[in-house]
Amino acid sequence: MGGMVETTSFDVFDRNCPGRAVMEHIASRWGVLVLGVLLDGTRRFSELRRAVGGVSEKMLAQTLQALERDGLVHREVRPVIPPHVDYSLTPIGVPMAEQVRGLYRLIEGSTPDILAAQERYDQRKAVQ
Repeated sequence: MGGMVETTSFDVFDRNCPGRAVMEHIASRWGVLVLGVLLDGTRRFSELRRAVGGVSEKMLAQTLQALERDGLVHREVRPVIPPHVDYSLTPIGVPMAEQVRGLYRLIEGSTPDILAAQERYDQRKAVQ
């Protein structure tokens, strides 16, 4: 039997806040990308791995497990041969993934300005 969590105020700036770990899972290098892919629909592990370029099997498995534990991702094993495992967003995960998508779309749109800023910074540092 699962216990009820007491409704209280949480502050992710407090190092003891349990929400901080969830934030770290969502905002991690791979968590952001996995949530973004799953926002487009249910995927199998191999599909996720292909969609999230550069992620290792181990890191993808760890990321999915953390997001599943946090209640953001649903893992469903379909009893076929060989077994298929599908991953999808939960009702809690959808709005989180939408917020994350907003952030990376903002980053994508700002990339030319960011690259120019990095180049200016690097040139200043090279002169010093």
